[in-house]
Amino acid sequence: MPRHSERRALPYTPDQMYDLVADVARYPEFLPWTAAARIRSRTGGPEGEVMLADLIISFKLFRESFGSRVTLWPGKKRIETEYLDGPFRHLQSEWTFTPTASGCEVDFWVDFEFRNPIIGRVVGVVFNEAMQRVVAAFEKRARQLYGASAA
Repeated sequence: MPRHSERRALPYTPDQMYDLVADVARYPEFLPWTAAARIRSRTGGPEGEVMLADLIISFKLFRESFGSRVTLWPGKKRIETEYLDGPFRHLQSEWTFTPTASGCEVDFWVDFEFRNPIIGRVVGVVFNEAMQRVVAAFEKRARQLYGASAA
């Protein structure tokens, strides 16, 4: 299964980065290959919230929808994603946001496998580059929303 992880020090607060990543409905505005997003439901409260969400991913001839369970932990500044339905055999990811003297440290990892081995091989060739572009898109969005240095 492809797995990718990144750690970045950013000049934004953990709250700012957490809020940005938790706002799944806005992903189509800035996230590469994300054609649409829909929130099916939200349950829970301040300690933790579960959101069921659908994303439509579009890349060249590939266009697929998938559902996931997004668990938001605002107090821990952690966001976990688990696969529900769609073209994957398996998908999990996690974001954590840790305060630093100059902003926060963002840790991200994703692990997934497509059901279709042909798609899996095609994606595998560009997987790390694609995940780097996704993380960079969140960083660029933070600059747009919060300025060059917000911490």
